[in-house]
Amino acid sequence: MFNLNTPPKLMGILNVTPDSFSDGGRYNTLDAALQQVDLMLQEGVDIVDVGGESTRPGSEPVSAEEQIRRVVPVIKAIHANFPALAISIDTTLSKVAVAGLQAGAVVINDISAGLDDEYMLVIAAAHACPIILMHKQGSPKTMQDNPKYCDVVFEVKAHLQQRIEAALAAGIKAERIAVDPGIGFGKRKQDNIALLASLNQFVDLGFPVLLGTSRKRFMGSICHVSEPDELVTATAVTTALGVMAGVTLFRVHDIKANRQAADIAWAIKQA
Repeated sequence: MFNLNTPPKLMGILNVTPDSFSDGGRYNTLDAALQQVDLMLQEGVDIVDVGGESTRPGSEPVSAEEQIRRVVPVIKAIHANFPALAISIDTTLSKVAVAGLQAGAVVINDISAGLDDEYMLVIAAAHACPIILMHKQGSPKTMQDNPKYCDVVFEVKAHLQQRIEAALAAGIKAERIAVDPGIGFGKRKQDNIALLASLNQFVDLGFPVLLGTSRKRFMGSICHVSEPDELVTATAVTTALGVMAGVTLFRVHDIKANRQAADIAWAIKQA
């Protein structure tokens, strides 16, 4: 599933939460979730990322039991109705990851890169499933209070290298690992811009890179836009930029615009 030098893949965001920053509360029923997945498929999604805990700045942690209550019925329904569609479980907790995998998910998307739960990497290895390892500074509740870096690109890259080594040591095969620089997770506007300008540095790690900029606040501050759903075009610009830099996975809310951006950029890159 995770390969370098392949056409870009889109990971559609499906938050089954009451409080996510952009779409909280929209997909809390099975019918609404399935309708959204059907739309994403029509528009060209490759993977659907199901999460039961908001990780927006200032958010409170959600227990494993509550996350499982939220995500498992949705994952089961998606798997039953769209059996060919790849599903990822977005969680930092191994109990939730196991429940998601048993329900039909095939990928773990862990924003803590295995640091929040000592069993996460072991679980990924035991289930022989791909895992996405992300960088963040601090917890979602406090990460935007006062993030600081001396050299954000160097520090994020070094952190991801360490987590790759930890994943390999836990028994996860290299071809099942992807990395994410964690745009917006404990980063100032200038940090996010620096990371976007240096995406090739993360590609150079030798593992597929996931980029998650979708509708994020730092772009709104650049574009003078306050509503997240008005940042579709801005997100698509970063998707095109990412493709040209060698990024292969894009976690987005808006599939149609980003599918077009990714496909055009890929065609140009291959010329």
